[in-house]
Amino acid sequence: MNLIKFKLTIAYDGTAYDGWQVQKTGTGVQQKVEEALARLFPSAPRLHSSSRTDTGVHARGMAAHFEVPRAEFKMPVAKLRIAVNAHLPEDIRVMSAVRAKSDFHARFDATGKQYRYFVWNYEAMDPLRRTQAWHMPRPKLDLAAMHMAAKLFVGTHDFRSFAANRGDVLKDAVRTLTRCGFRCSGPLLTFVIEGDGFLYKMCRGIVGTVVQVGQGKIAAADVRKILEHRDRRVAGMSAPAHGLVLWKVYYKKGTLPKRPRNVVGQALA
Repeated sequence: MNLIKFKLTIAYDGTAYDGWQVQKTGTGVQQKVEEALARLFPSAPRLHSSSRTDTGVHARGMAAHFEVPRAEFKMPVAKLRIAVNAHLPEDIRVMSAVRAKSDFHARFDATGKQYRYFVWNYEAMDPLRRTQAWHMPRPKLDLAAMHMAAKLFVGTHDFRSFAANRGDVLKDAVRTLTRCGFRCSGPLLTFVIEGDGFLYKMCRGIVGTVVQVGQGKIAAADVRKILEHRDRRVAGMSAPAHGLVLWKVYYKKGTLPKRPRNVVGQALA
């Protein structure tokens, strides 16, 4: 069968969903996008994503690919994004839709990811951020200590101490972080964490631990010891899911075809 492949970049508010993946009970974001694709293409294509987000986690840059028989695709590529969005709920949007090479894979070709986590450190919560940021009302966090702690995560480490246990034996917990830090804009702290891969709830474990450093519950220098222990029980708490956003997925140059000239809105990432 002659197939053509597309890469989608998807943004969503995860508040109403049981994570990205299709669920046996509950509703995943993937299910909603696949249902929209089934309205457009009789073959009802299956999505293959770069990542899986948990219940309540959001995304601005979830990458996914799908294939359809060439005979079914009867619209300009530039119209695909609009067509899919017409069948999606307002809390899910395809931000870009581009042709992909036949051997492209959204998961296996990814070279890295960026997550962001938002913390609101003020006595009164901003009601417009209540589903998008972790409210830390008091005390005012020790930002200097937190900066020291965050820097210690950069590099190649065994991150077993920061991964939640899924009930199986974690054989490979070594990951490389190229960036781990945060910036402040008034009471809003924006954590930016980039790496070649992430373990289950790893970002939330890192942020929770760094915030507890800011509370004075953990010493910044202890991050090294926690990493060396390779035991989740010695690290800090997991930050709540609703503050986390999958921001971007990185791919090598040349993985995707070049963006055609004079095509508006066809590719954003």
